[in-house]
Amino acid sequence: MLRNLYASLPDKLEEEQFDELAAGQGVRIERIISRGHSSPKEGWYDQPRHEWVAVLQGRAVLAFVTGEERELGPGDHLVIPAHCRHRVAWSDPEQTTIWLAVHYNG
Repeated sequence: MLRNLYASLPDKLEEEQFDELAAGQGVRIERIISRGHSSPKEGWYDQPRHEWVAVLQGRAVLAFVTGEERELGPGDHLVIPAHCRHRVAWSDPEQTTIWLAVHYNG
């Protein structure tokens, strides 16, 4: 089935939207849509699998428990190792940020 990563973008977005695109054999691929969203200040993602994440459109900042921050724009990508605590510190409120995330076993 042919689908488009830029299709079906919501006009209003109360919270980040996570759409699973494919999954199987220890891999999950998802599209994440943000518009001015961030993780709760007290909350950190601590995922059991590695995550490769790319920003296809928009801008965002990922913060890590170590104090490091990474700003991502279109085309930027990085690997977040399993159990590397991180959070979305900021996403652009003026435009839709589209992420592509691949969760996989190491």
